[in-house]
Amino acid sequence: MVPDPPQPFSPEVYLHPVGEAIFRVFSHVRTANEFNPTGPRGAARFSFFGEPPVPVLYGAQSDIAAICETLLHEIPASGGTLQRGQYESKVLGAITTTRPLRLASFMGTGLRRLGVEDRDLTDTEAVHYRRTVAWAEAAHAAGLDGIAWMSRRCNTDRAYVLFGDRLVEGDLLVDNDVGRVFAAGPDLDWLIDLCAPHRVEVLSE
Repeated sequence: MVPDPPQPFSPEVYLHPVGEAIFRVFSHVRTANEFNPTGPRGAARFSFFGEPPVPVLYGAQSDIAAICETLLHEIPASGGTLQRGQYESKVLGAITTTRPLRLASFMGTGLRRLGVEDRDLTDTEAVHYRRTVAWAEAAHAAGLDGIAWMSRRCNTDRAYVLFGDRLVEGDLLVDNDVGRVFAAGPDLDWLIDLCAPHRVEVLSE
């Protein structure tokens, strides 16, 4: 059970440096620095909240973590299959920041400061996502730009959620040197090769 955030809420702050890439897997009809505008409350970890809902942008420290947190999110560690319909409309991209981002640290000593374990907040099953929304609301109310935590699906790398009403145009730039389109060709081959050692078969038909 995800506990309520402590009051007063005073999280450790992770400062995401200028220019450090944030990798994303997203729909081909969007751009890499485009926020998700809305959705059901608790549809994902730490979203959505507010009236109107605060737009969010999810990302990861590496391209591998971004894949694990999206395309492979529902595939168990024991392995499985990735259907064509799950990846053919998706692309991999990256953004860079033009200013430091102040993010609530829900990792390492940041968790200890808040009196919780990762299993209480960032390492929970989807059934508990709705309970995590209060923690995002608390981070937002504290004036922060988003949240950083260790990816559940790739726990060597950070995952991020950014709040769309805390960033302005120009804070996030599309990295034109990073881009993969998974529908076909070399980028699909890259995805197949990436997934194979993890017992995930990428179906191309």
